[in-house]
Amino acid sequence: MNKYVQLFRLGNCAMGVVGLWLAAFIAAGTSLIDHTTELLLASGVVFLFMAAGNSLNDYMDREVDMVAHPERPIPSGRVQPKQAIWLALILFIGAFVLSLPLNPESIVIGGVAIVLMLAYEWRTKRMGFVGNVSIAVMTGMLFLLGGAAVGEWRVIVSIATLAALITVGREVIKDIQDMKGDQDRLTLPKRIGPRPAGLVASILLLIAVALSIEPYLSNTLSVLYLPIIVLADAIFIYSSLFHFQDPGRGQRMIKIGMIVAMFAFLVGGFR
Repeated sequence: MNKYVQLFRLGNCAMGVVGLWLAAFIAAGTSLIDHTTELLLASGVVFLFMAAGNSLNDYMDREVDMVAHPERPIPSGRVQPKQAIWLALILFIGAFVLSLPLNPESIVIGGVAIVLMLAYEWRTKRMGFVGNVSIAVMTGMLFLLGGAAVGEWRVIVSIATLAALITVGREVIKDIQDMKGDQDRLTLPKRIGPRPAGLVASILLLIAVALSIEPYLSNTLSVLYLPIIVLADAIFIYSSLFHFQDPGRGQRMIKIGMIVAMFAFLVGGFR
């Protein structure tokens, strides 16, 4: 694999852009074609932001990756640490510059996301649950940016909230799974124990399930959304119970549920 493709995790960057366009479609419907320029700029913001974050992550985790992921670009010697950090800096600046022609809401969302990412890598990642929440907020902000780019960010708040709740629940379950390997992070499972932390994750997932009807009730999404989100909710409910037995499989099931939910958002956007 090309070292930069691996460093930036370009597949994840592309998926971020897909999420942005999905949010824009939900907010603006077929009239999003009238916002092509704004969406292309916002897509560049997301792509560069995620590439920068991944490069910074590999720089910060380079010592751990020498053992855990020796095939990655920095521990394998294909990318020098200084090169990775400079690339991250340039890409973050590029993401912010691309946001400047957009409306004030989009600029604020992009700027806050960059600050949160920098804080996460240098500080909050090691704070466990605070880091989980940071990741969840940045996930929600991706959807908010899609709405803001077409001038309709308020329409996306409920969907961004659902994405954030599911994400923080999954992050806690991943921390339960990784308890033995997390040496430098004071995660929620380490603070209160794996079972109480698992209960917190389950509650967050179930809150998201309870709130998943809101986009239909507020007329954000059509009735087509309902049968598919019911399937996603069933996966989340199952995961909220099963992860106590197998955290690894539980969090993977949540990922499948998130994909189903994304499809529900897409279909529900047709009104």
